[in-house]
Parts: sequence; C-alpha cells; structure tokens
Amino acid sequence: MSKNKFKFILSFCILVFGFGISAFAEEQFVYDDKGKRNPFMPLVTTDGRLINLDQQDNSEINLEGIIYDEAGSSYAIVNQSIVRISDWVGDYRVLKIEKNKVIFLKDGQPIEAELKKEE
Repeated sequence: MSKNKFKFILSFCILVFGFGISAFAEEQFVYDDKGKRNPFMPLVTTDGRLINLDQQDNSEINLEGIIYDEAGSSYAIVNQSIVRISDWVGDYRVLKIEKNKVIFLKDGQPIEAELKKEE
C-alpha cells in the first residue's frame, strides 16, 4: 500500500468517525437527581471548605447573615453554611453579596434573598 493511499484511507476514516462523534455530541442529557445530591456539584469549595450536605435544601434559601466587605471579600450565612461569591448552595450559585441581600443564580435566572431584620 502506498503512503498516499494510506493517508487517504486514514483521512476518510477520521472524517467518517468525526461525523459520528459530532452527531452523538448534539444529544442533550439532563440529569434527574430525584431529590438527592447532584454528583456533579462540588463537595469542597475552591478555598478548601467542606460543603455541609446535611443542611442543604434545594427548594429554599434561608439567608441568616451577611459579612459585607466593599473590597469584594464578602461572606454570607445561608442554610447554616458560610458561603462567598461563586459557591453553591444546593442548586443555587452565589452570584453577588450586597449589604442587605444576596443574589443567587439558578437555571440562568437571578434570585434575590434579602436579609430579614430582627424586631
């Protein structure tokens, strides 16, 4: 077999195989967690803190406190866990922490949780 013929056959196989992969990649897969922890969610934050799985509730956000820093190093206490920007609380991702509220992102939609004042 000549070198050119081999290259042609190899190129043809890669082309055909490549189309097969791209057709497979177009299928959408949606994970149904059935009320359990999503295995694709991290167990540890980027700074090494463990995420408390027992306290997470995917259906409700309970904002308990805010430690606000104008420089951007703010923290919030949500569902009995300390979180900062880009951390996850169940299915909600912390997008922004302000003085009196935290903005979360769920399914591409922003959700605001305001800090309730004690009477």
